[in-house]
Amino acid sequence: MEDWLKESGAAGLDSLELVDFPVTGRGARALRRFKQGERVLTIPGDNLWTVEHAYADCLLGPVLRSTQPSLSVEDTLAIYLLFVRSRESGYDGLRSHVAALPARYSSSIFFAEDELEVCAGTSLYTITKQLKQRIEDDYRVLVMRVLALHPDLFPLDKFTIEDYKWALCTVWSRAMDFVLPTGKSLRVLAPFADMLNHSSEVKQCHAYDPLSGSVSVLAAKDYEVGDQIFIFYGSIPNNRLLRLYGFVIPDNPDDCYDLVLSTHPLAPFYEKKQKLWESAGLDSTSTISLTLSDPLPKIVLRYLRIQRLDESDLAAIANQKLDTNEIISNSREVEVLQFLVESINCLLDSFGTQLEKLQEQLADGVYPPGGNAWAAAQVSMGEQRVLRLARKAAEDLLAAVESGSGDESSLASPPAKCANCGKHSVPLMLCGRCKGVMYCGRACQVAHFKKHKAACRAIAAKSSSEMR
Repeated sequence: MEDWLKESGAAGLDSLELVDFPVTGRGARALRRFKQGERVLTIPGDNLWTVEHAYADCLLGPVLRSTQPSLSVEDTLAIYLLFVRSRESGYDGLRSHVAALPARYSSSIFFAEDELEVCAGTSLYTITKQLKQRIEDDYRVLVMRVLALHPDLFPLDKFTIEDYKWALCTVWSRAMDFVLPTGKSLRVLAPFADMLNHSSEVKQCHAYDPLSGSVSVLAAKDYEVGDQIFIFYGSIPNNRLLRLYGFVIPDNPDDCYDLVLSTHPLAPFYEKKQKLWESAGLDSTSTISLTLSDPLPKIVLRYLRIQRLDESDLAAIANQKLDTNEIISNSREVEVLQFLVESINCLLDSFGTQLEKLQEQLADGVYPPGGNAWAAAQVSMGEQRVLRLARKAAEDLLAAVESGSGDESSLASPPAKCANCGKHSVPLMLCGRCKGVMYCGRACQVAHFKKHKAACRAIAAKSSSEMR
């Protein structure tokens, strides 16, 4: 490990060490104090794994350049990793980095069938099934187009489908993506920097310098000696975290459900409706994310209103008498909302294990914490919570329309949520001072106080002044 650290070429490694942490696994620990914004380490451009470096390799490059159409970024980096790993000499620094990478990953494509069944009904379940098939298909094509044509460079016993899956998971879980000043996207693997774990409590703190070609990591907060150094992967739901990175965050505030809305091309007035969807930034088949903070986006209702337009509605819209951003009529809105509630009920019924049962199984220790089945259960619970909030929002809208008291502005207002963690499916309490924000408990109120303090005082002072 020490040899690899020296060969990584990173600046700042004397202030860090690799440690196996109890929950997050291998990560970097601070050997000195860091202030927020201070540079923690820098990986020189020559030590990065990029498509450009793969193309520049004297052995691998000619093969990649002659392959038309060109391989994808993912496949290029995956082949580059396996190529360096398979070589018996040379590539000292890069080989050391490969040796330091995990021998296996816990991404959902490696789950046993019974483990994956725990999250049956989720988008993760469907996507993982599709992804496994796609990987097999892609591997067969890769063998025919590249690997089998150059057996001296790509011995098939070192480029098996299991090796290919390992390399893909390395890219998915450890690569960093940047947008260059030119607008071009760049994906890199940065030795040592790819050992830093994710925390949702920090913000993005890694950057690419287009002038030097290096990647740097800055301290996202103040760190004391012995603290784990974190980076921020992004606001990512558990279904994507488990698929790409192999871990989940219990009660993840970024959990979502990707709702797919679709209309057949033979449906009545399809072409006219397609133009309306396009004007709304949609398509006849649209995927819309339902989230804990916005479980029923207004765009879902707009899609369904367009889908159910009849000939007279379309004529009125052509005369600019109707706007699908608004309720077209109470009867039509009832039809839309009833369909939405029924559809969400069907989606919830399709989950292999219902939310309450999963909670009971976790409490009873049926799925050991940290295991694959436990992670799959976290994904299923997160998606079911989102869908239940969406159903409740649709039911509330339906009740308001049926009572004749609903209008678009009041019906579409988002549910109250905790100002710290974003939960809304729990009892909330108002801040006792300013009455301007809500919390799900004392712990969240205390955790949020530093951010809220200034606004709290200002709101409280303004309210006091207005009441005099």
